[in-house]
Amino acid sequence: MAMYILYEHASGYALFAVTEFEEISMLHSQVEKSVTEFGKFASLVKLHAFSPFKSGANALDNINSISEGIMHDDLRLFLETNLPESPKKRKKITLGIGDTKIGAAVQEALGIPCQAGGVVVEIMRGLRYHFHKMIKGLTAQSEAKAQLGLGHSYSRCKVKFNVHRVDNMIIQSISLLDQLDKDINTFSMRIKEWYSYHFPELVKVVSDNTMYAQLAHFIKNRKELSDDSLEGLEEIVMDSAKAKAILDASRSSMGMDISPIDLINIERFATRVIALQDYRKSLHTYLQERMHSVAPNLSALIGEQVGARLISHAGSLTNLAKYPASTVQILGAEKALFRALKTRGNTPKYGLIFHSTFIGRASQKNKGRISRYLANKCSMASRIDCFADFPTSVYGEKLKDQVEERLSFYETGDAPRKNIDVMVEAMKEAREAEENATKKIKKKAKKDKKRKSETAATTEEEPVNGDAEAAMETDEPPKKKKKKHAHKENKGEDEAEIVTETETPKKDKKKKKKRESEVGAGDAGAEEEMETATPKKDKKKKKKRKESE
Repeated sequence: MAMYILYEHASGYALFAVTEFEEISMLHSQVEKSVTEFGKFASLVKLHAFSPFKSGANALDNINSISEGIMHDDLRLFLETNLPESPKKRKKITLGIGDTKIGAAVQEALGIPCQAGGVVVEIMRGLRYHFHKMIKGLTAQSEAKAQLGLGHSYSRCKVKFNVHRVDNMIIQSISLLDQLDKDINTFSMRIKEWYSYHFPELVKVVSDNTMYAQLAHFIKNRKELSDDSLEGLEEIVMDSAKAKAILDASRSSMGMDISPIDLINIERFATRVIALQDYRKSLHTYLQERMHSVAPNLSALIGEQVGARLISHAGSLTNLAKYPASTVQILGAEKALFRALKTRGNTPKYGLIFHSTFIGRASQKNKGRISRYLANKCSMASRIDCFADFPTSVYGEKLKDQVEERLSFYETGDAPRKNIDVMVEAMKEAREAEENATKKIKKKAKKDKKRKSETAATTEEEPVNGDAEAAMETDEPPKKKKKKHAHKENKGEDEAEIVTETETPKKDKKKKKKRESEVGAGDAGAEEEMETATPKKDKKKKKKRKESE
């Protein structure tokens, strides 16, 4: 039985014939040792056919199909042309392949038995080691360049799918948001401790961190506060009573006096904290936009921040979609889970989903039930967001209504709707939303086409006195206008010919003269122009014609 080895390289497909395959398979240990020596390996394996890739895009297309276990058309054509055509002969051949998925595809499409283990692995190792020596015109440097270029393009193609989902942006933004919350909290406490030496009563009046930093930046020295600064205090505090209380407290404060240099440092630090707080707000809006575009159903169900924390803890939206509802329920409480399993205590009822408003609204005895139900709906919403073609928040809103109904059921006993009815209703609304979106896209495309056609038509049309105006602007003499000669035939069709006097040949001029004689004599000015442009013979003919007329 003959054996061929299919080798997929970055430069193309290669087919090698193995001599004495049965004897080689018996001497498996000796083949392992002789693979590195080119002389012994070349006596065992010989090149049968080689088909290089046409371009880099063609190589990338083939390598993508190979990685997915799909038989490409180029590979099919290569095997059909270089292997025997009759099915009886093909059954006597074994094809050695490195990947079992490609082997199954080849066997199903061409009927050739494939082998992926045993001696084939060692022969493949030898081919990778000596491939540039067995192909004419291929060097080790060119082989390395081809492999490097195809590897970069393949990795870029795979990374593009991950970038398209924008999971990484959500993970980084929610981790930065949590870090900013911690830093702003510590910095605000530092401002309070620092400024309280000078104005300790301000902490009792204003407890908000952001407002305190703004007041410290505005007040500076408490002795400089007066009735004129009430308006500025009211703008920050948004309460006239609090502003008056701050002013009264500054007049009867027990704080120590502070030097101008210390006040400058406190003011600088307060400006930094205020800038961090403003950036935190902008980052929160950015996170909301990203969540509405990537996971609209999950954000509509449980909120943007909790949904982003679930995605960040899982690693990506696809990983979260693969998790069962029981894992989503305790996601973020792994330490408590393993501690409970070790001590044989009660396992945790919720993890990150504890920050949702639904669990806070539920009673103590129903928190475990509502967390289990909410985790179930979160897993459904994440799967819809991950695998849906058209992004919509309809399913998330319907799932949220179901959680609300379940909460009311625990409190009042009203029976909630069935899941099938809610999902059918959500599917109808999602289809309507998709149809409306496609209609809007088509309308926009039509409007763009009309605008393009109108702009093209306006650019093609020329003004009547365009040449004269251009001549006035460029101080050049205007071009001579072209004359139109109309000739009516018996069929009633009008033909207009635009001819310049200086460029027309003699035959065309004679035809024009005949047309002018049939239609009637032209203007005198036009005849004078014709006389200046025509040769002497034509001038004599014109004189005779005038005398006859």
